[in-house]
Amino acid sequence: MMESTEKKEVEIKASSVPPPPLVAGPPGGDADVDAEDRERYARELKAGLHPLKHKFVFWYTRRTPGVRTQTSYEDNMKKIVEFSTVEGFWVCYCHLSRPSSLPCPTDLHLFKEGIRPLWEDSANCNGGKWIIRFKKAVSGRFWEDLVLALVGDQLDYGENICGAVLSVRFNEDILSVWNRNASDHQAVMALRDSIKRHLKLPHTYLMEYKPHNASLRDNSSYRNTWLRG
Repeated sequence: MMESTEKKEVEIKASSVPPPPLVAGPPGGDADVDAEDRERYARELKAGLHPLKHKFVFWYTRRTPGVRTQTSYEDNMKKIVEFSTVEGFWVCYCHLSRPSSLPCPTDLHLFKEGIRPLWEDSANCNGGKWIIRFKKAVSGRFWEDLVLALVGDQLDYGENICGAVLSVRFNEDILSVWNRNASDHQAVMALRDSIKRHLKLPHTYLMEYKPHNASLRDNSSYRNTWLRG
C-alpha cells in the first residue's frame, strides 16, 4: 500500500533520537523538554517501543463549501488519533484513508500535540506556512513523504515547525507546512529548502509562503501569498 514502507520505517527509527537536555529558550529555538516529556520518553523505552521526539495528533476537517467563518471551521474540526512512538504512528497511518479517497473539500492535519491547526492558536499566530499545489494524481506520494519527514524530525529548524496540512480540493490538492515565526527569514527560507530536499520536489513546482495574520485579514488560506520560491 505504501512505497518502500520498510525503508521509511527504518528512517523514522533512525531519526528518533533521545530528547535534548532540559533547556530554557524562546519558541522556535531549542526544544523545552519538560518533566512530562521525559517521563513519557522513559516509559516508552521501558516498554520496548521507539519514542518519537514529539507527540503528534491527526485532525480532520470536512469543510462546508461557501462557508468561511472561523467558528464553522472549528466546529467541523475533529481530532482523529494521537501517537508518540514509531509503532503508534504506523498503526494509525496504515488505517487512514489515502488522499485519493477523501471527499472534497477536506483538510487532513498533522500537528504537534498541544497545537491546534488554527491561525489563532498561540503557537501559530505569529507564524505562517509554505504552500505547494499538486495534481491530484501525485499528491498522495508527496503527502506521505512530508508526513514521514515531519514525524521523523528530519526537516531543518524542526522546533520552528508546528505541523502540516493536506487540503483536498476539486481540481488540485495543496500541501502546507506551518511554522511558528513568519518574521524569521532565515528559518523560513531554510524550511523551504529542507521541504524541497526531502520531497525531492521537481524544479517545476512553485512554493508560496503566507503569514497567518495575512490569512486572517483576507480570510483565505491560499490566496494572495506574499513570497514565492
